[in-house]
Amino acid sequence: MSAHGGWTVATDPGLVVQRTCEHLDQAGEFPLPAVRECEDCRAAGTGWVHLRQCLVCGHVACCDSSPKRHAYAHAQAHGGHDLARSIERGEEWAWCYADDLFLRPAR
Repeated sequence: MSAHGGWTVATDPGLVVQRTCEHLDQAGEFPLPAVRECEDCRAAGTGWVHLRQCLVCGHVACCDSSPKRHAYAHAQAHGGHDLARSIERGEEWAWCYADDLFLRPAR
């Protein structure tokens, strides 16, 4: 299991050999935004379900359960922006879009 930038790949008890994430070195540290809203939905006048923050640039966008899936679109449009964390209250996890891996804080 590899850890970097405060994140590590979450252990999957269903796997004998655990997967690794080659993108953890992209992770930066960003404060939680003062205003929690999807920047893209706000600009388009649409709604969202949950919010994610890019761990490369800090961009805040909506989750895959939201109609527009702006966090995923951001990762696809900006090469190297593969990591996003949940900024929902009480949640401490992140996701690597490139590797389809669940990440947890490295402690």
